[in-house]
Amino acid sequence: MARKEKSGTLPGGPDLDEAQRNSQPPLDEHRSGCTETGLRLKGFRGGASAAPRQRIECGDLPFLIKRDGTWLYRGTPISRKELVCLFSSVLSRDAAGDYWLETPVEHGRIQVEETPWLAVELDWRCDGRHQALSFRTNVDQVVTAGAEHPIRITHDCLTCEPTPYIMIRQGEGALPLEARIIRPVYYELVALAVPETVRGVRKFGVWSCGHFFSLGDLPPGED
Repeated sequence: MARKEKSGTLPGGPDLDEAQRNSQPPLDEHRSGCTETGLRLKGFRGGASAAPRQRIECGDLPFLIKRDGTWLYRGTPISRKELVCLFSSVLSRDAAGDYWLETPVEHGRIQVEETPWLAVELDWRCDGRHQALSFRTNVDQVVTAGAEHPIRITHDCLTCEPTPYIMIRQGEGALPLEARIIRPVYYELVALAVPETVRGVRKFGVWSCGHFFSLGDLPPGED
């Protein structure tokens, strides 16, 4: 079903740095239906309104998540990590692949260059098929690779350069919310990789929670 949107402007709000707030033009809340932060902090923190009301569509919000994990508001980096973590906790993805900030009372779309998060640290326990690989993201989410958090690898069609991802949570459709695994962490994965046969093809990959995740095909004659 197509989303009915109401145009609005977001940001600055009581939880953004004072300088960022003061640099933004005033917003007519009654006209846009959205607060100056675009998303009501009461909704973020799980507070309840006095009476139920229909969720407000804020339209496109002036947020961008860069490929390096930096969150921008109107082109200015959001420097407070706790605020980025707060926004990350209410981030969703629809069936079309668009990203949304959602609270119980408001809803707005944002832009993401590649993935919302980066997997910046790897920890592992045990080995072989009993191995468990846990990843920490740049917003301190921790997930363990397995059936609910699969690892996938894409390759550049020209250079064949691998780009690894791990799923953080499901989206509303088939497209999940993922973290890109940064290069040093990927090299740690490669160091843990072992050969396995998958559907008759020799693969090089890692085990986690009883699941094998391929990092690539094993060249003929290598084992």
